[in-house]
Amino acid sequence: MCPDTQIWNNDLTISLLHSADMRPYNWSYTQFSQFNQDDSLLLASGVFLGPHNSSSGEIAVISLDTFVLLSRVRNKPYDVFGCWLTETSLISGNLHRIGDITSCSVLWLNNAFQVRAGRAPAASAPSSARCPPPCAPPQDVESENVNVVKRLFKIQNLNASTIRTVMVADCSRFDSPDLLLDAGDPAGPPCRVFDLGIEDEDEDEEAASPGPTRAKEGLRRLLDGILEGGAQPPLSERALETKVAELLAQGRTKPPERGTAGALNKLLIFTTGCLTYSPHQIGIKQILPHQMTTAGPVLGEGRGSDAFFDSLDHVIDVHGHIIGMGLSPDNRYLYVNSRAWPSGSVVADPMQPPPIAEEIDLLVFDLKTMREVKRALRAHRAYTPNDECFFIFLDVSRDFVASGAEDRHGYIWDRHYNICLAKLRHQDVVNSVVFSPQEQELLLTASDDATIKAWRSPRTVRVHQAPRPRPRPFFSWFASQRR
Repeated sequence: MCPDTQIWNNDLTISLLHSADMRPYNWSYTQFSQFNQDDSLLLASGVFLGPHNSSSGEIAVISLDTFVLLSRVRNKPYDVFGCWLTETSLISGNLHRIGDITSCSVLWLNNAFQVRAGRAPAASAPSSARCPPPCAPPQDVESENVNVVKRLFKIQNLNASTIRTVMVADCSRFDSPDLLLDAGDPAGPPCRVFDLGIEDEDEDEEAASPGPTRAKEGLRRLLDGILEGGAQPPLSERALETKVAELLAQGRTKPPERGTAGALNKLLIFTTGCLTYSPHQIGIKQILPHQMTTAGPVLGEGRGSDAFFDSLDHVIDVHGHIIGMGLSPDNRYLYVNSRAWPSGSVVADPMQPPPIAEEIDLLVFDLKTMREVKRALRAHRAYTPNDECFFIFLDVSRDFVASGAEDRHGYIWDRHYNICLAKLRHQDVVNSVVFSPQEQELLLTASDDATIKAWRSPRTVRVHQAPRPRPRPFFSWFASQRR
C-alpha cells in the first residue's frame, strides 16, 4: 500500500505529472481518487492513522492547476471513500455508535475550499479536519453564516452494518441514446428491488402522526413480554438490540422528500445492509436541488431535526457481499461486483454472515427503472473470506467494462455483447482498474505487485505503429507543376 497521491499524464507516452507524499499527514495509504467534473480538482481518499493506532479515513482535495493541497476532511469509516456532488462540494461520512451492533451514519456535504483565513468559520462538524500548513489560499466566503460543511443525511444502521462506498449519479445524463443498453425481457424473473418510499397519500397522512405512538406501543409490548418471560423464542442481546432499534426508528424516521415532477435530481448511492456487517444491499437516496449547497443556517440551529433518521428511497439486495461498484458514463447503469451467498442461506448472527462464493458476479442495474438488467458478467474470482474481504474497483466506459480480481488478472468485457475480451496478467491481486476518459481503449491496472500497468487495444497499437506517409519536399512539388 502506498501513501502517495500520484497524478499521471495519459498521452501516447504516459508520464508522471505530480506526486504528493501523504505521510506527514499520518496517512497509512491512499485507496481511492476522483476528479471533479471539470477536472480542476482531485479528491484523494486515504486511511488516516490516529491516536492509539486507531484508523479512520481522510479525504484530501488537491488543485490540478497548482498541485497544492486545498483542504482535508475526516471520513469514518475509511471505506466510505467520499465523492464529488458538485464541482466544488464533496460528500464524506461519519459513524456514531448507538449500541453494540446499532449505529447511525451521518453524511456531510463539504466545501472543497476552506474558510478565508482570519474569519471565524461556521460551526464545524466532527467529520471535518482543518488543514495544517502548507495550504492554498482558501476560497473567499460572503458571510460567516455560509457553511463550509452541512449535514446531508442521517441514516440508521442495524446489525453492525455501516454505510460505505458513497457515489453520486446525475439523473440528467440518463437518456443518452448512444449509451443505452437493452434491458432484457420484461417478462423475465422479478428484480431484487424493493421500494421504501411512500407513494399513497393516505399512507403518508397515516405515517405522519401515529408513527411515534405505534412505535411506543410496539416497544411497550416487546418489553412487557420480555419482563414477563413471554417472549418466544427468547431473544439474544443482539437480536433484542436490533428489535428495539427498529421499533424506535419507526417513530423517528422521516418519509422521503419528493422533488417536483420532472425535476432532474441526483442519486446518492452507497452499500449498506440490514442483516449483517457484510455489505449486501445498495441504498439509494434522492438528492434534491436545495440540498446541493452548503449555504444556509449555521450548523446547530436546526437541532430539532437531529431526532430523526432519513429514510431511503430504494434498496437493492444482492444476497451476497458487495466488493465493488461503478457507474456507466451516462450514470444510468450501476455495475456491481458481488460474491454471492449460498442459495437459501439465513443469517442467524449478524457477526457471522454466510460464506461467500469465489466467483465474482458483475451485476447491472438500471437506475432509471430500478430494475436489474439480465446481463450478469462472470469470469473473475476472489478468495478472501467475509471478514477479510476487500474492495475490488471496477470501471465502465462507453463500450467496455473492466474489473480487478484476486486471481492476479484484470478483466475486460464488451458491455453490449456480454463477452469477456481480455485477461491482463499481474503477479499479484489486481485492486483497481480505470479507463482513460479521453480514450476508452487505454486501461490502467494497479496491483499488489507494486506496479501500475498501461494497456492499449491491438487496434490502437496498430494505429500508433502504422508508418505515416512522408510529405513530398516543396521543391519537388514545385518542379512537377512547371512541367
